[in-house]
Parts: sequence; C-alpha cells; structure tokens
Amino acid sequence: MTSTDISETALSSPEPGAAADRRRWFALAIVMTAAFMDLVDVTIVNIAIPSIQRDAGATFSQIQWITAGYALAFAAGLITGGRLGDIHGRKRLFLIGIAGFTIASALCGFAANPEMLVASRILQGAMAAMMVPQVLSIVHATFPAHERGKVFGLFGAIVGLGAVSGPLLGALLTEWNLFGLEWRPIFLINLPVGIVALILGRRFISDSKAPKALKLDLVGVALVTLGLLMLLYPLTRGRELHWPLWGYASMAGSLVVFAALVAYEKWKTARDGSPLVELSLFKVKSFAAGIAVQTVFGVALGIFFLVWTLYMQIGLGWSALRAGLTGVPFSIAVSAAAGMSVQLLVPRFGRKVLQAGALLMALGVLLYIWESDRFGMSIASWQMALPLVVMGAGMGFIVAPLTDAVLSEVPREHAGSASGLINTVQQMGNALGLGLVSVVFFGEISDRMTPAQVGPAFANAFEHALGWVAAVLTVIFLLMFALPKRPAQHVEGADDGTDAQDRIQDQDEDPKQDQDEDRKPELIG
Repeated sequence: MTSTDISETALSSPEPGAAADRRRWFALAIVMTAAFMDLVDVTIVNIAIPSIQRDAGATFSQIQWITAGYALAFAAGLITGGRLGDIHGRKRLFLIGIAGFTIASALCGFAANPEMLVASRILQGAMAAMMVPQVLSIVHATFPAHERGKVFGLFGAIVGLGAVSGPLLGALLTEWNLFGLEWRPIFLINLPVGIVALILGRRFISDSKAPKALKLDLVGVALVTLGLLMLLYPLTRGRELHWPLWGYASMAGSLVVFAALVAYEKWKTARDGSPLVELSLFKVKSFAAGIAVQTVFGVALGIFFLVWTLYMQIGLGWSALRAGLTGVPFSIAVSAAAGMSVQLLVPRFGRKVLQAGALLMALGVLLYIWESDRFGMSIASWQMALPLVVMGAGMGFIVAPLTDAVLSEVPREHAGSASGLINTVQQMGNALGLGLVSVVFFGEISDRMTPAQVGPAFANAFEHALGWVAAVLTVIFLLMFALPKRPAQHVEGADDGTDAQDRIQDQDEDPKQDQDEDRKPELIG
C-alpha cells in the first residue's frame, strides 16, 4: 500500500462542510485499518509458511501458490477494482471488499487441505483488489486539500508499522499455537477486525463516485490473468513434474497472449478511450524504464522473502519467533532509510539515491552469502544483522522515492493511470519472483534427503538463490540510468516526498482538466 493507491477518477472535490465533520476521522481510522490488514497479511504469511508446509502437508509448489496466488489475484484485479468504485461508489466497493476479505480469511483459517488454502488465498487477493483502491479515494473525497498532507503522513506511518509488525505478529501467532490451531490464527485474526470495520464503515464512511468514470476492460483483465497463469503455473509445477513439454509450450504461449493484450489495448483505446493499460505512457522513456525497475524489483523481493523464511526455519531449524525477531533489524532499516531518502537525500542527489539503494541491497545480499558460507549451520541471528541492515537501508532508498521518479516525466493527464500501472506491475513481478523460487531455490534441493542433509542443502540453495537476487539488483541499478537525474518536483525544491501525489490530487481543482475527464484513468494500489 503506497500513497499512490487512489483512483485518479476519484479526484472530485470534497463535499462542502467536510472539514467540520468529525465523522471523517472515524472514516479515516476505518480505511487505515483496512490498509493495515492488507499490509500485514502479505508479510504475516511468509513467516508461517514452514509451519503451513509441515502441518498441512503442502508441497513446495503449493506453498509458492499460497503467496503467489494472492499477489497474482491482487495485481490482476487492481485496476478493475478502482473502476468499479468509480462507477458504483467507493463506499460500496470498500465494504464489499472488506467483507469478502474477511470471509476469505476465514476460509484460509479453516482450510481443510492445501488446495483449499491456495484457492482461499486467491479469493483473498481478489477481495483486496476491491478494497485497497478505494482507501485513498475515500480519503480524498472526505478531506479538504489542506488536511491531506497530514493524512498521507499517517499512511506513511502505517506502512512503516506494517513492515515491522507483520513478521513479528506472524511469528508470535504461530509460536503461541493458540487453541492448538498452529498457523491458522494468522488468518483468523482478520475476522474480528474485518467485522468491526464493516459495521463502522457502513455508519461513518460517506459515499462518492466519479462523475464520468471510465468503462471496465474485462477482456484486458482476462488476457493479463491468462498470460500470467500460462507463465507462472509451469514455473511452479515444472520441477515436480520433471519439466514436461507442455510447460515450455505454455510459457511460450504466454508471450502470444501478452502480444494479443497489446493489440487489444490499442483497439480499446481507439474505440472508447478506456483501456486497462494506457500504452502511450511507454513512449516516455523514464516511465518505461521505471515500469521495468518496478517489475524486476518485485521479482527480487518475491524470491528473497520466501527463500529467506525457508532457509531460517527449515534449513537452520529455527522457530518462527526466532526467525521473526531476526528480521527486525531489516524492517527498522527499511523504515528509517525510506524516511531519510525522501526528506533529505533525494532532493539533493536525485537518481543517485535510488542507484545507491540498488548497490547497497546487492552488497547486503553478497554479505549474506558470505556469512552463510562462512558460518554454515552455526550462524547466529546477530551475525545476520549486518547484511540485513545493509539490505534494508538499500531497500528503503528505493521504495520511497521510486514512484515519484517514475512519474516525474509522465503527462499530467495520465498520472493516475501511470501510478496504477506502477503498483500493478510490482505485484506481478512479485508473483513472478515467487514462481521462480522453484527454479533458483528448489531446483538446487534433492527430492530425497536424510535429515542430516536437509540443513546444508537448504543453506546451499539459499546462497544460490541470493546469487540470482544480487544479479537482478545489478540489472535494476543499470535500468535506473534511464530515470530522470532529478525528478521535476525536487528540482523545484520540494523535499517532503508528497509532490507526485499532490500533483495528481490537484487535477480535480484545475478546470482545464475538465475537458479530459472522459479520458482520465485511475490510480490504484
């Protein structure tokens, strides 16, 4: 969830008297709670994956789909979720989303087998795609312009809190084994929160719609989903099935589907001006490079977080709590570096901060590989702190300012569509990275091992996977040369990191934009 998770067609002026209505602060608390649920749900599951694998008897490909299925459904539904809110009302879609998310969480918590858990996670991701795009749209429609800076600052704090608390909460809930439920409380905890948010949301959230919302592009959504499934399914199942010929055919066929998507989106643009993807944006070099950076960065994160968890808990035999506590320095470093990069470094050094972040992350990864090889099975949590802090600092330098850098040369009227696409492709990259785990990690592990061989095998696979992550980060560093040396908003002297969002938000206050209202795409998470 970022400050760009807002439907751009939602940029209608707040209702008169909203500033004097204290009910809006209750509405803010409710939508922030929903945003926090989504943030934590992504991080809380990773730490419990080994427990799920042991207790539910899930195969390695199934644990990949428990995480990748959520990311794929979330990414595929984001733009449609935003548009549905614009058309049918953001309050209605938010309540549908949070109700569906809560039901899906219950299905996850009571899943009878791994197949049901995977299906429930996919449903959960689809419901999050209905809920998340409405969050900041509701905020924008509820709060006047002079209060939004404070509100978006609170969202930044929520992002940092979610990054730190998610793994710890997942570790504690798994370790406590409440009522003998093992890992299931990580999903069931969403039930009381979701029910309360649903009840209060009906009472305190004011509804709003876009005056001239774009039409749905369900064919575009179907093509994106089909193409990703044709690519990801063979990747995750290929190793278990000994890489059958149909798997290679499916992956090759996905390229044909994506080509068909491009052709259809061109036709859709010419027909009614409401494509799923605004292809003209890719004529902007910095945006095209930024989309590539976001996608590849998502791949790197998808690989790292899953193999890291498996390495600590299955390879080293650590408890979920120890693994969660080991990750605390990383989370703190991400939050601290993110704030520093936006407020102090990017206004002065521009693109170099993001490139330094990529190099720092790569350095941290290489340090981790060295330490894993040096200390082997006797490695301690405190010895991991240095590479994790270096990696976290590098990640913080990238995640906070990247959206502003990518948006800085995008035409104003397409800022919403561009931001939505940035967040969508990052989720898609994450799903792809999770799929690649079967190649770069599980591909290094034998199907038949004695208990004494498991630890060294997982450590070796971890080092191999991290080698690929370091290579991906090097590619990201090179791609960043195509980003603007200094984003336009920082050239003008801004230093609070909110300019891109403000530039998008202010569109509704510019009468010159009225003539383009029919062409306004949306900005979503």
